Formats: sequence, structure tokens, C-alpha cells
Amino acid sequence: MNASIAVLGAGAWGTAIAKVIADKGKDVCLWSRGEALAEAINGKHRNTRYLPEVELPPTLRASADIIDVVSNKEFLILAIPSLYLIETVKQILLVPSIREGETAIAVLTKGFLPSSKGPRLILETLEDYLPGFYRHALVYIAGPSHAEEVAQRKITGLIAASESAKNSIRFRDLLKSRPLMVFSSFDIRGVQVSAATKNVIAIAFGILDALKTGTVRSAELDRSGVLFGDGTESLLLAAGLNEIQTLGRALGATHAETFTSISGVGDLDVTCRSSFGRNRRFGREIIEKQILKPFGNVEELLERIHEIGYLPEGVAAAKYIKILAEKHKLKMPICTGLYRILNREIEVPEMLEAVLSGPLGGFNAPDWP
Repeated sequence: MNASIAVLGAGAWGTAIAKVIADKGKDVCLWSRGEALAEAINGKHRNTRYLPEVELPPTLRASADIIDVVSNKEFLILAIPSLYLIETVKQILLVPSIREGETAIAVLTKGFLPSSKGPRLILETLEDYLPGFYRHALVYIAGPSHAEEVAQRKITGLIAASESAKNSIRFRDLLKSRPLMVFSSFDIRGVQVSAATKNVIAIAFGILDALKTGTVRSAELDRSGVLFGDGTESLLLAAGLNEIQTLGRALGATHAETFTSISGVGDLDVTCRSSFGRNRRFGREIIEKQILKPFGNVEELLERIHEIGYLPEGVAAAKYIKILAEKHKLKMPICTGLYRILNREIEVPEMLEAVLSGPLGGFNAPDWP
């Protein structure tokens, strides 16, 4: 294969981004873990598992051979879930074009990664694994988007954040099209924190959304007389955004406007409210399907996350945010309360009681210089 652009990860988001580029007439090679899915993409021009309704252009080809996919590419986009990102990157470190820093790399992965120093942001962790050429040169791409809508060419905005203005512009130009607007940012930390933390808030939003419908309620909630409405959801979004900003500031975010633009409030809003959101869906199913019952704690949930049938990235993020909040002494009652629900320490009514009876610490947003 001689495609100059590679995308690792044939999930919905990786496929949608690959399609955006291929629709511009460029050759794109998409890596799939499984041969069967790669063959379906090549033979039927459809990702039959993740985007079955979307026809893919012939300039988009797939392969299960990761070395072949990555070799001699001008651009590489990583669209691997955070749980599997490092093990995937380790497979390509000896590819000559990576070893020599000839391939520009961007990352779509949302979340935090574990290390001996505790949870870390995606880019700084990858810099420890990749050759030194990539230090301060990686690009992080995020924003209010869903794969299904991007693949259907619905107008969407993204942020390409990097310490390298040159690489940010290169990927911005690679991705932008009439329906896809891409903007540059230097605030790599703020954008990464927003992309990771909004998934945790979206799980909490899903829980609230299910309770709001009134189809499933607990005896404890009925006795309390607590009711939820549109205003309650907006309260959660506002408090959640401030928790995102609180964590972002603690982890080195540089621009307050990151959180009031598309990578902050925009991404949070669409993740919480869209029917495509997997984290919102997971939150709803905590109430409607009691989906946490088979799992004893967060660790067991993460080990058996495949049993859910889809991947809510907010589960892993909640685990790491709890650690970071304790380390930096941050008040993040929504995120830490959601973690305690996932860890089976408390039930939903207890979390709601704790949040409603105390100050929403996230509203105490830090001052910016």
C-alpha cells in the first residue's frame, strides 16, 4: 500500500476521520485489529461493525497489518481507545519512518494514561515512548463531534492543538473541508483535559437524564421528593464545565477561553445531549438496566468492559480524575461522586444527596493570570 496517510483504529471515529480525508481524493490506509473487518471495508466499502450505514470512498483501504499501514506515511492519526493506546504505539516504534521522525502524528484518543508517576495526559505519555523528534511536535485533535455525523458530512468543528504551530496547521489543512471546520490551539493541556473529563460528566448526565424521564426511580428518591427537569440538566452542565476548568488549570492549561470554546463547553454539551453519546448511554443504563450490578468495583468493570458491548471512555477517566483530584486537592464533587458510584461505594441517591446538600465545588473556578 502506498497511501501517504494512515489512521490506526477502525472504530467509528477512526473510520469517520479516514473518510473525511479520503473524500478529498487522498489515499488513506486504515488499520483494523481484525482481518474480517478490513476485508469488509475493502470489499463492501463499509465499516460493517461500527458505521454500517455509511458508504466509504474507494481511496480508503483497510489492513490488519499495522507495520504495512504505518510504514512510509506522511501523516499518522491515532484513533485507539485509551485502554489500548500504549500497547498499539509500542508495535510501531521500530518502523523506520517513525524511528526517524519523518511521519507527523496526531492523536484522537480521549482520556488519561497510567504511569509510575500517576495518571498523565495523552501527549506527554506518548512523548516518553516515541523518538525525541516528536517532543513538542504531536497534535491533539478534539471537539464537539460524533463519528456518525462527521461521516454523514454534517457541519462540525474541531480543534487541532499542538505546541508546534507548523504541525497544527498541517493537520488542520489535512482535515478541513466544507462540512468540517478545524481551528488551531496552543493549549494542548486544556484541550486534552476537556476531552477526557467531559466523558465523566456525560455519564452523570445520562444518570440524571434517566431519572428525569421518571420511568425508573428508586424508593429513596421517591421518599425524598426530589424532581429533575431541564434546569437541573443545565445546572449539571454548568457545574461540570467548572470542574473541567478546575482540573485543567491544575494540570497546566494556559488559556481560559479553551473551556468556553468548542473544545470545552461545545464538546461537553454534545457529549451530554447527543443520542450518539456512549457515555450518556452508559449513564442512562446505570439506572434503566442496572448495568453495574455484575461488577464489584471500577477495576472489575474495566477488566470486563467488553461485556458492556460498547466502550464508555468516561469509566477509565473517572478512575484517573479521582486520583488527580486527591493529588491536587481539588473539589470535584460530580466527578468524584460518579467514581464512587462506578466503584460500587455508594448508590445514585447517596451521590445526589451529597451533591445537592453541599456546595458545587466546581463553581469555585480558579483565577486566570
